[in-house]
Order: sequence, then C-alpha cells, then structure tokens
Amino acid sequence: MKKLWLLAAIAALIYVVNRQPADVPARHSDSATSTTQPRSVSPGLATDAIAEAFRSQQSGIEVTGAGIVSRILGDDQEGDRHQRFILTLDSGQTLLVAHNIDVAPRIDSLAVGDEISFQGVYEWNEKGGVLHWTHHDPHGQHEAGWVRHRGRTYQ
Repeated sequence: MKKLWLLAAIAALIYVVNRQPADVPARHSDSATSTTQPRSVSPGLATDAIAEAFRSQQSGIEVTGAGIVSRILGDDQEGDRHQRFILTLDSGQTLLVAHNIDVAPRIDSLAVGDEISFQGVYEWNEKGGVLHWTHHDPHGQHEAGWVRHRGRTYQ
C-alpha cells in the first residue's frame, strides 16, 4: 500500500512540474490593450532571466540584453508588420526578435554576425522564445522598448 501512495505522489509531482500554464497565449499581439503586464528584469540579469523564463515557460517578462544575429527571416506581413531575425545569446539560447516596423523604423543594414542590444518583452515558445515590444507605445500605456544596432537606436 505504501508503494501505491508513493507512486501516486510521484505521478502528481511530475504532473504539476510538467504542465504548461493555461494562460500563455499562442500568439501575442503588440496591441496596447494586452492584459498581461510585463515584469521588469535588470539588464545584467537578462540572459539568465530569459533562460529561466524559457525553462519555466513564462511569458510577459521585460528584459534588456544583447545577442548576435544568427539568421534573418522574412517580414511577418500578417496584422502589424514585423521585421524578424534570430539572435543567439551568450548562453547559446536563440531568440526570435519580432520588431514592429509599423511603429518603429526597419533596421535596413542588419546582417548575420551583427551585435544587437535590446529591450522588450519576452514571450515563451518551444524554440527559445520571442522578443517583442521593441518599440515605443504610440498609446503611451506600455514601457518603450528598443533595438540598438551599430550605435543607432530603433524604437
């Protein structure tokens, strides 16, 4: 009987640890009406914060950090237009940047191997996560994000 209780307790623990939060949206919009408020993370801890958010499948975390462009993707033309590229962080984790080019200027000179620093909101996905809100909020209801490339800030 004790073995059965032990097995049930282990199964319950595995279930609790591995379940995905029900409130994580499949696709997050940059709209000012978002109900998820970002949590701030200090700049020096951004890579650790992103790694921890990825491990624990958390979203809505405001981060500041830097990475190297490892791949440039085509623009997302669905809804608000986004310039998309993949950064590789110091930790080795990859991060998709979705930079809203309907609100902020496009980074025309972007190339693989370039260093990018950023401030925005991290959203979890199984591939490493997405960074968005890398721009000002035209409605003034969200902290401004930005992308810095070759000394120029895009927001």
